[in-house]
Amino acid sequence: MDRTSRNNAQVAGVLLAAGGGRRLGGRPKALLRHRGRPLVEHAARALREGGCAPVHIVLGAAAEEVRARAELPGCVLVDNPDWEGGMGSSLRAGLASLAGTGAAAALVTLVDQPGVGAEAVARLLAAYRSPDSLAAAEYEGVRGHPVLFGADRWADVAADARGDRGARGYLRAHQGALTLVDCSDIARPDDIDTTEDLTLLE
Repeated sequence: MDRTSRNNAQVAGVLLAAGGGRRLGGRPKALLRHRGRPLVEHAARALREGGCAPVHIVLGAAAEEVRARAELPGCVLVDNPDWEGGMGSSLRAGLASLAGTGAAAALVTLVDQPGVGAEAVARLLAAYRSPDSLAAAEYEGVRGHPVLFGADRWADVAADARGDRGARGYLRAHQGALTLVDCSDIARPDDIDTTEDLTLLE
């Protein structure tokens, strides 16, 4: 595939935003405030501004409240009724929602990483080569998010996604095909998991 074809490929954004924030006292992560707005808005904007289209957002905990309070123009909202089963169920729901969109790849991000912005998304998107592409951000030698899955890999990724492991098992099993993209200079991979992590929000 030549460079022009790669740049014209449709890479969909998939934002996993279903978590209930169990270690945050049951505060849904999508609705945490960051720079005055719900955190889900910032993550969705990073995908859009980074070049992803369409952008699908997987909701679970407080889904109706997220719909009511967050401004998510142009995004497709996907309900995951099994969100309490862990990240794997949200990844499966997000990939399934892309059926029929014509997307050649999915770029997956997490709602609770405010330090990952449009620059990191764009850098991962540039790693797309074909529907068999497999790439992930790397921070100081550690694999992280975003992760890019070519469409040819979706079925196998979904089949392996169970519990809170998400795609970790699949990525380990296919590390020989995995392109790591250093994002250490433009993003921070810190998760908002506990009340102590709330200091990462502005």
